[in-house]
Amino acid sequence: MKKKNVVVLGSTGSIGVNTLNVVRQHRDEFRVIGLAANRNIDLILRQIREFKPKYVALDHTPSADSLLNKIKSWKRRPTVLNHADGLERIAAAREADVVIFGMVGARGLLPLISAIKQGKTVGLANKEALVIAGDIIMNLAKRYGSTIVPVDSEHSAIFQCLRGHHESRISRIILTASGGPFYRREKNLRRVSVPEALAHPTWKMGAKITVDSATLMNKGLEAIEAHHLFGVPMEKISIVIHPQSIIHSLVEFEDGSNLAQLSHPDMRIPIQYALTYPSRRNTLVRRLNLEEVGKLDFFKPNFSKFPCLGLALRAGRAGGCAPAVLNAANEEAVKAFISGRIPFLGIAKVVATVLAKRPSSGVSNLKKILEMDAWARKEAQKVLNH
Repeated sequence: MKKKNVVVLGSTGSIGVNTLNVVRQHRDEFRVIGLAANRNIDLILRQIREFKPKYVALDHTPSADSLLNKIKSWKRRPTVLNHADGLERIAAAREADVVIFGMVGARGLLPLISAIKQGKTVGLANKEALVIAGDIIMNLAKRYGSTIVPVDSEHSAIFQCLRGHHESRISRIILTASGGPFYRREKNLRRVSVPEALAHPTWKMGAKITVDSATLMNKGLEAIEAHHLFGVPMEKISIVIHPQSIIHSLVEFEDGSNLAQLSHPDMRIPIQYALTYPSRRNTLVRRLNLEEVGKLDFFKPNFSKFPCLGLALRAGRAGGCAPAVLNAANEEAVKAFISGRIPFLGIAKVVATVLAKRPSSGVSNLKKILEMDAWARKEAQKVLNH
């Protein structure tokens, strides 16, 4: 069997580390030819030693220079792409069969487009790219014959439920949400600390997505992502709080049937499915025992307690530049919260203020999207500075 050549963008983050865990279990099927990260030199050095990729890209130029200095004496060393377009170049590597996008934020947009234009199979965990440029990305994928396999547990669940079913028969998509660390918290959220927001009860993720989960912004972004991935109107996407995170999402069809994908919360399942698609392979993930689970709970979202969810859903319905503005403002606000500049509830206030100022214009091309992204970040900083 010919091995699949894999590129991992965001190799030092949660998705990247789990991807390499999957590869480690199936070395007879996969070969890592490219690794990309931001600035975690120590971890990527260990990954290079183990997987011996042909290419490495770092999105932080000083870190790339430091890495080059550390490996300059190696007899067999990878090509380090430390140019401004290093991530784009590694995503489009000629030898790559599958590119896993574990990067967080809008920075993943241009590398994603590069991979799609080369017809790659894309394992997509970067929801922000689809949020801000979903129509463009899906049209490019169709044009260049690129297959997008979602890696988010919710979208992977929907993707799996839809296999063998025509999307026109969908009545509704139901996204499940854990509720994050604060859904059942009765105390005032004004005093939420950064460590509390980063203590997710179910999933182990990076800081940005964990804070998004705490505000429920993440679920709003996922609704917009599902809208683009599966061609379903925003009005047909529902959200339900499911603290156990056993049902990863459901698809309701026009005859009233609901299909769901269930498993213990473990990102190795959707990652491995993206790598082996359209086949399945054995995995070391703990098997689901419903008798042990005992019960599954479901609740309606509390929009007044978590205003970010409503902001995201309204931006998704508005379309145009609203999702790009929403995402950029949220990224800036989350960074400000993590650094201690604003309180937890300030995230929603920043996003709402910037959204209210947005121009009423469409996003007909990539240049316009990037302009709106830059505009929203500047506006968010103005709000933060005041």
